[in-house]
Amino acid sequence: MDKETAVLQRKLDSELKNFRDSQKEFSKLMQTQQQLDGQYLENKSILEELQMLKPTNTVYKLYGPVLVKQELEESKQNVGKRIEYITKELKRCSENINQLEQKQDKYRANLQKLQQQYHSQMAKP
Repeated sequence: MDKETAVLQRKLDSELKNFRDSQKEFSKLMQTQQQLDGQYLENKSILEELQMLKPTNTVYKLYGPVLVKQELEESKQNVGKRIEYITKELKRCSENINQLEQKQDKYRANLQKLQQQYHSQMAKP
């Protein structure tokens, strides 16, 4: 293998490693997004249930092994804040996924280009 082909092979290996790393990161982001979606839906249903309660109803919050009485409005505010936080995290996660998809597209294009160069280099007598 000549020097040019060896350099091309190293570039190809490096680009492939970058692409695989981005795939792992993408997988983690997708898992995080699914987790956040689950938390969002859970909190949304909790808020809907809290909205159905009357001000005279009693609400308890679980603190470790103990149930503690909590005001209805305070519970609604806490769940509302949690939903707000999760929504922001979902938006951030979605933006990161979009950026990573663009990065992966660039890696794919570079890999194709390098593979073509490598094959044409190898075909030379």
